[in-house]
Amino acid sequence: MSKQTYFLSTPIYYVNGSPHLGHAYTSTAADVLARWQRLRGLDVFFLTGTDEHGQKVEAAAKQAGIAPLEFANRVSDDFRDMAKQMNISNDDFIRTTEARHKASCQEIWRRIQANGFIELGAYEGYYAVRDEAYYDESETILKPDGTRVAASSGAPVEWVVEPSYFFKLSTFQDRLLAYYEQNPGFIAPTAKRNEIVSFVKSGLRDLSISRTKFSWGIPVPGDEAHVMYVWLDALVNYITACGFPDLEGPRGKFWPADLHLVGKEIIRFHAVYWPAFLMAANLPLPRRVFSHGWWTVEGEKMSKSLGNFIDVRPLTEEFGLDQVRYFLLREVPFGNDGDFSRKALVGRINADLANGLGNLAQRTLSFIAKNAEGVLPARGEMHEADHALLELAQNLPSRVAEAMDKLAFHEALDEVWRVIRAADTYIDSQAPWALRKTDAARMKAVLRMICEVLRVIGVVLQPFMPETMARLLEYLGIAPEARDLAGLDTPMVDLTPLPAPQGLFPRVTEAA
Repeated sequence: MSKQTYFLSTPIYYVNGSPHLGHAYTSTAADVLARWQRLRGLDVFFLTGTDEHGQKVEAAAKQAGIAPLEFANRVSDDFRDMAKQMNISNDDFIRTTEARHKASCQEIWRRIQANGFIELGAYEGYYAVRDEAYYDESETILKPDGTRVAASSGAPVEWVVEPSYFFKLSTFQDRLLAYYEQNPGFIAPTAKRNEIVSFVKSGLRDLSISRTKFSWGIPVPGDEAHVMYVWLDALVNYITACGFPDLEGPRGKFWPADLHLVGKEIIRFHAVYWPAFLMAANLPLPRRVFSHGWWTVEGEKMSKSLGNFIDVRPLTEEFGLDQVRYFLLREVPFGNDGDFSRKALVGRINADLANGLGNLAQRTLSFIAKNAEGVLPARGEMHEADHALLELAQNLPSRVAEAMDKLAFHEALDEVWRVIRAADTYIDSQAPWALRKTDAARMKAVLRMICEVLRVIGVVLQPFMPETMARLLEYLGIAPEARDLAGLDTPMVDLTPLPAPQGLFPRVTEAA
């Protein structure tokens, strides 16, 4: 019997700039979810990549004095490096300049056109090169200096007049609203769902989906004077990676996608345009689009002019990779905006990781090394306190699963730390250091109970902190093949020799 599949994606990152904290945040969230689904035993396909066409990239390459593809190669490689350094476990890295993607986009175009949803006309209206987006006049603001900008992003808009193919988006208003109604979980969080439903109810206009004033894009099949609108090109990447147009191939089983993770600024493209394109091509729609918030830095929006773009790679070298991964998903509820500060990062590392989980593991395992022959103690007679703590730990995977299904990463971590605090209280009340002199058997039983709890914690935290939790599970004598959720049903083996433990999370001292 084949395993249940799960396909999730990050947005493909636009190559007009270098990777920063926001990109790392999305990739890390997707990675944690992918690792969690693998831990559950699912057949996971996790996709990320780069979006490389469009007027903005062509202009950036010209400014750099190089060809667009060379420019895209450089930045795409930088995003690959970021994924590698953040320990992102993606199964594919797609680039929109690849031959497979060109073939996929042109086939989608042909199908939409054959079904009567594309027609040639002329576009006359406002366009923001920075956003690669079209705006109605009502969505723009005229500034005191006479320049007009997009109200949502502040990007300058220009009046564009050119021949264009149009997608008959207006004909999909009722179908989209019906889909949202029948699939209430399709757009999340709820605030974004309400925003999109309101936008679609207000009326949809046909969408310009080709350009003729630049050439850096995928040619329109049958009319190569036009290149495809960059968002039609970009969105198709998700189904390209599943082998489209050959969905009978080995990756076809993954379509439709289970989850598209996106930033809140691109929710409209994913929740309105993308399902409409798929409907027009008679293709299945993704099951869920989840929009997360933005990060500010010390209260300021990240911007080139302020020079406060944060590349997470130096942070991981300074503070530790898993520590940074943990911080990103613990600090704010996923879906909300967050603020990054070094002080907050150091506080989380010291309070939650060094003083919390790290201290619990270190004092237990080092005590076993010194006072219990360095082997996993056998289970002893169970006391009431043992039953209470063990029940809490045994229920942890299901509570984490409930939170992960909602993409409430902070809630999942809250559940884990509730067990860590209970284990701290337990070890303090049972005082194995005192039992060493009065009741060695009970001392060992208490230590064994903490090891059982640490094992569950180590397993469920693997998606968040894979390298450090692998070390913790090694210190507990858990074989690599027994580190998934199903492995928790196999009892730990009495008297297993345990390696000498090392500290998991060193404390961080920052100069005042």
